[in-house]
Amino acid sequence: MDTRVILITGASRGIGAATALLAAERGHAVAINYHASRDAADALAERIERAGGTAMTVQADVAVEDDVVRMFRAVDARFGRLDGLVNNAGILERQMRLEQMDAARLQRILATNVTGAFVCAREAVLRMSTARGGRGGAIVNVSSAAARLGSPNEYIDYAASKAAIDTMTIGLAKEVGAEGIRVNAVRPGLIHTDIHASGGEPGRIERVKGAVPMQRGGTAEEVARAILWLLSDEASYVNGGILDVSGGR
Repeated sequence: MDTRVILITGASRGIGAATALLAAERGHAVAINYHASRDAADALAERIERAGGTAMTVQADVAVEDDVVRMFRAVDARFGRLDGLVNNAGILERQMRLEQMDAARLQRILATNVTGAFVCAREAVLRMSTARGGRGGAIVNVSSAAARLGSPNEYIDYAASKAAIDTMTIGLAKEVGAEGIRVNAVRPGLIHTDIHASGGEPGRIERVKGAVPMQRGGTAEEVARAILWLLSDEASYVNGGILDVSGGR
């Protein structure tokens, strides 16, 4: 089995946690990043290790550049290498129309969802690029179907931040494709995670699932399987791709 070291941001819950569990199940060493949910991250790492896997936890706010640098150095110290990055950390705020949004909200969204993902990708490239002595690797960015749909009357700021991730995926894939690094994204649709509660509507999936051709929300595990495929050698000629995991919506 090809054991790889994979760093997953925002991995204490939801899609990140599901990705960590699946990666460990497939034999990879996992670095679980969390912002504030230390207990959940520690419990996830303990679950992985009880099952015979290898995991570490590392606190960092991806919106803070110094935190990101410290996080990657912690992974260096523990594992001595990095083979994959899953840029999963992301936030949204309460549903509202654009005319209700202030600049502070927009800055919070962009700092985590865009700047954080860029800085994490930068640190991963510095370690994985064959032009810098690395072994190559893969980056998977977690976007959202909101990037295509716009999320009107809910959170168009979040949607715009994810559209930025789509564009970064395409551009970075072209920058580092010749340096042994593949860069792709998954674009989840309505997924059963806690993020809907952050927007003020925990039952949002039930309200809008009728717009999904499959007539249901997806699971975090379904997204995790797509992420692990993009990280794997089975996707060895997939670069700059954006994979919708949205039930056809």
